[in-house]
Parts: sequence; structure tokens; C-alpha cells
Amino acid sequence: MSLRIVRLGSPRREGEGLRIGTVRRPPRGVPKSEYASRNFYDVWLPNLAPSEDLLKQGKASSDEASWALFQRKYRSEMSKPDVGKILDLLAALSHRTDLSIGCYCEDEDRCHRSILKDLLLQRGALIEG
Repeated sequence: MSLRIVRLGSPRREGEGLRIGTVRRPPRGVPKSEYASRNFYDVWLPNLAPSEDLLKQGKASSDEASWALFQRKYRSEMSKPDVGKILDLLAALSHRTDLSIGCYCEDEDRCHRSILKDLLLQRGALIEG
């Protein structure tokens, strides 16, 4: 059992389990009925996505200082009690079932999912890869 961090829209790997989209918006031009079959996500959980304004800031970050500022602000958004409960749930589920979380970004190192990975590890999640 474990949790994987994935790029939404990428081919699913065997044993990946339920795929959760931690994005602010659903995929453009894709009917809702096809999200799972096109390897985007099975369940949409925008609560773990950066706020709209912060998302824009993250996409515009072009240097280490602006990326570090994005990280601090995103971690602040993720420190809210209701979000913390979701992170705790995902960490606990990773010990009992296979699941994955993801975003559309090509580069995981410049994506909020890299920060989510760290936050989940801090909560004791079993993360593969």
C-alpha cells in the first residue's frame, strides 16, 4: 500500500489505485465523464490546490526567490485546520490502500505537488517513488 505523486493525464501505472486531482480547475475540453478514462483523475479535490491568485504567482515564478515565496504561501494555505485533516486522512489511507495525487504540471520540482509530497511525508504517509 502506498501513495504516489503523479502528473495528471499521464498513463496510469499498475497498482496506482484511486487517482485524486489536486488542481484548481478540471481539464479543459474534456467531458466530465471522461476524466478517469483519459487518466486525469477519479476524484477531484481542489481543496489541496493553490488558491487562484497563488496559482498564478507560482506559474509566473521564474527564479529561486519567487519560487521560495510561492512555497511559503502555499504551505501557509495548507496549514489551515480543514486542509490538515485532509492531509492526515490521505497519509493514513496510504498505509491501507493504493492511491495517487497529482497535478498537470510537467515539472514536479516546480509544482505544488512536490510540496504536497513533503507535507504528506511529514504526516507519516507511505509514498512510493
